[in-house]
Amino acid sequence: MRRLAPLVLALMAFLTVSVATADDSKRLRIISWADYVPADVIADFQKETGIKVEVTLSNNEEMISKLRATGGAGFDLAQPSQDRILGAQQEFRIYKPIDLSKVQTAEFLPDLVDTVRKNASLDGKLYALPYVWGTEGLVYNGKKTKIADYTDLCRADLKGKVAVRLKRPTLMAFAFASGKDPFALYNNVKAYSALMDEVGKTLAACKSNFRFFYDNKDQLLNGVRSGEITAAMMWDSGGWNLGRENPDIHFINPKSGAIAWLDTYALPARGKNDAGAYAWINFTMRPAVAARIARQIGNFTASKGADALMDPKLKAQFAVTFPDGLKNVRWYPAIPPGLEEIEGKVLDRIKAAN
Repeated sequence: MRRLAPLVLALMAFLTVSVATADDSKRLRIISWADYVPADVIADFQKETGIKVEVTLSNNEEMISKLRATGGAGFDLAQPSQDRILGAQQEFRIYKPIDLSKVQTAEFLPDLVDTVRKNASLDGKLYALPYVWGTEGLVYNGKKTKIADYTDLCRADLKGKVAVRLKRPTLMAFAFASGKDPFALYNNVKAYSALMDEVGKTLAACKSNFRFFYDNKDQLLNGVRSGEITAAMMWDSGGWNLGRENPDIHFINPKSGAIAWLDTYALPARGKNDAGAYAWINFTMRPAVAARIARQIGNFTASKGADALMDPKLKAQFAVTFPDGLKNVRWYPAIPPGLEEIEGKVLDRIKAAN
C-alpha cells in the first residue's frame, strides 16, 4: 500500500490539474470599466461559446495595481487605456503579447489599430488592440453661462459652480489651455515637472471655483441636472446624455482641444484562458455586437462597420461638437514610467490647498 501511495498522489494531482484546466477554459475573467461588458452581450456570448464571463469593475490605476500585485494573474482579459500599457509593461511585465493570428483583424478600424500599435508596442511585440474611444472636453448650462476653454472654469463668475476630476486629465487639459503641450515633454522630466508645477498652482488658486472634485460619473451628472454645477470638464458621453435630456446643456470641444482616450483589450501575463479572451475579442468586434456595446457606453467603437448601426442622435451630437472631425483633438500618447508620480504629488498639493 505504501508503494502505491506516490502513484495515487500523482494521479490525484493529475486529475486536479485536469479539472482546473477544464474549468479555466469555460470561465473568462475580465477586469474592465463600468458598462463595458453588458449583461445581454455576456448572455449571448455564453450561449454561443459555453464560456461563463466574470467581470470585475475597475479603472486604469486599479488595473495596474491588481495585475502588478499578482504578476499578471487573476484575470484573462483587461481593458486599460492605450496610454497606460507601455509604461506598466516596461516596469512590471504584467501583459503578454497579442497573437494576431487569433484575431479577426478585418473587423477593426485600421487607423485605431495603428494608434494602439504606436503606443502599446514593446520590442516589436503588440500588447493591445483598440476597443472603444471617446473624448474629454467641457460641458456647460447655456442658460447660466458660456465657456470656450478649460481655463474659463476659473472665471470669477463661476465661483463654487464648477466640477472637475482631481486626476491627470485635468492637469493635461489646463496645460494645453495655457498654451503648452505636455505630451511633447514626456521625455523631458525636468521640463515636464516644471509645467505640472505651473498647472498645479493655477488649479490651487482656482480651488474656490470647484464645488467638488467628482469621483464618478453619476456624481457629476446629478450635479449638473440639479443646477448645482454650471460648468465642468467631463467625458463626451455624459455631456451628450445631458444634452439629450436638456437642450440648454452643451458639450463642446474646447478651444485648446478635447483630449481623446482609447480603451483596449489586453491579455494579462498569467491569464489562464487566452482562447476565451480571443473568442470574446472577436465576438465583441462584430459590428452588430460592437454597436450594441457602444450604444450602452455612449461612445464610439473600434469595430469597422459599427458606425452605420450607431444611434443617429449620438452621431448628430458628435457632428455638432466636432464640426471639423477630430482635427482639434489630442490623443493620449504612452505614458513613460515615473511621470504619474510627478503628477500625483501635484494633485496632492492641489487637494491640500486652502
